[in-house]
Amino acid sequence: MQTLEKKYEILKKIVRDYGTVGIAFSGGVDSTLLLKVAHDILRENAVAFTAALRSVPAFELKDAEAFCKAEGIRWIVCEINELEIPEFSANPAERCYYCKRNILSKLRETAEGLGITNIAEGSNADDLDDFRPGRKAVIEQGVTSPLLEAELSKDDIRNLSKQLNLPTWDKPAYACLSSRIARGESITEEKLRMIEKAEGFLMENGFRQMRVRMHGDLARIEVPPEDIEALAHSDLRKALVESFRKLGFKYISLDLEGYKMGSMNPTGG
Repeated sequence: MQTLEKKYEILKKIVRDYGTVGIAFSGGVDSTLLLKVAHDILRENAVAFTAALRSVPAFELKDAEAFCKAEGIRWIVCEINELEIPEFSANPAERCYYCKRNILSKLRETAEGLGITNIAEGSNADDLDDFRPGRKAVIEQGVTSPLLEAELSKDDIRNLSKQLNLPTWDKPAYACLSSRIARGESITEEKLRMIEKAEGFLMENGFRQMRVRMHGDLARIEVPPEDIEALAHSDLRKALVESFRKLGFKYISLDLEGYKMGSMNPTGG
C-alpha cells in the first residue's frame, strides 16, 4: 500500500504532466485540494471552472469564489440550468449522469475556447464504492480524475488538505440539493429552494453534517446520531417545525437512524 506522501508525489506528477488544465471546481473538499495542487504547480496554466447550478446552494458558489480570490486563481463560472434537461428533472436513478454530461460538455467547450484541452475533476478512490452514475459521463467526456489515479481516499484528501492549511479540510460532505428529493418525484426550482432554506435553518443552529430529505410534502431530517437529542430539544424543535411549515412542508420528521450518506440512492438505506 502506498504511503500518503507517495500518493501526493504521484498526484503532483500527474498534474505537472498536464501543462495546462481546467479544474471542475465545486468548492468541496476534493476539488479544492486538486485545484490547490494544480495551481501551485502550473500557476496561471491552472484555471478553475465552476458550474452555477440550480441544485447548488448559494453558499457553495461564494465559498468557491472566496477560495479562488484568496489563492489568486483564475475563476470562470458557467451558468447552467439543469432543470431544463428532461432526463434530469424527471429524477430517474441515472439523473446524475445526464446532469454531469451536460456540465462537463459545457466546461470543455468553455475551456477549449481558452486553449485548455485538459479537464480534471475531483473523484477519489472511495467514490468507486458508491453509486455514482455521473462517473460514466466523466469517462465519456474524456475528463481525468487525478485524485483517483493517485489512489487518494477521502481520508487521505482531508489529511493532505489539513497539511496544506486548506479551509475545506474538515468541511462536511455536501451533495447537490437534488439528491434530497425521492427518486421519481420531479425536481423543481421550488423544491430545491425549500430544501436549501430548510438546511440553512439547521446550519444556522449549529448542525454541520445534515440532510433534509424530501418525500412529497414530508421533510425527513438526518443528523448524526449524537446530534439527534439536541435537535429534538423542545425550544429548537418548535422553532424548526414553525420554520419548515412556513417553507411549505406539511409533515416534519426526524430520522432516528441518523445521517447516512447516499440514503436515497438505489443501493442506499
